[in-house]
Amino acid sequence: MTADGAPEVADRPGGAAVTVNHVGLCVTDLDRSRRFYEGALGFAFDRSLQPPDAVCATLLGVEPPVGLTAVYLTRGAFTLELLHFDRPGNPPTRERAMPEPGLTHLSVNTDDLEAALARVAAHGGEVLTATHVGVAVMVRDPDGQLLELIQPPGG
Repeated sequence: MTADGAPEVADRPGGAAVTVNHVGLCVTDLDRSRRFYEGALGFAFDRSLQPPDAVCATLLGVEPPVGLTAVYLTRGAFTLELLHFDRPGNPPTRERAMPEPGLTHLSVNTDDLEAALARVAAHGGEVLTATHVGVAVMVRDPDGQLLELIQPPGG
């Protein structure tokens, strides 16, 4: 890293700087998901976009009509993009197994695990009590997305 925090040229794949922009999460109900992520996990609303169907269809490989609304929530430097497709024919929600290839979960730290678990339940999430190991526990958001809550030592 350079003094200003930028990657050294040697740290850049092919000489180009690469940084993470956001993680996208498809949801079935934007209002419910916003209430959950803001109320239970402390994310803050940043902005909402409704890009044109033609652009979305090409970029995302979704047949029109796309009907996309993207809501951006932030927590510190991290951005979570909630994606909602207001259109007929979307695939149903299904539970994914942890060893299934692809992104498995989002992990967040908390300084009070038990209070965070109470907020998860109060905002429509599910606490997977059988996974509670004292310093961490898995939960599901209202659409079933797996999340890991961790209370670091001294947190």
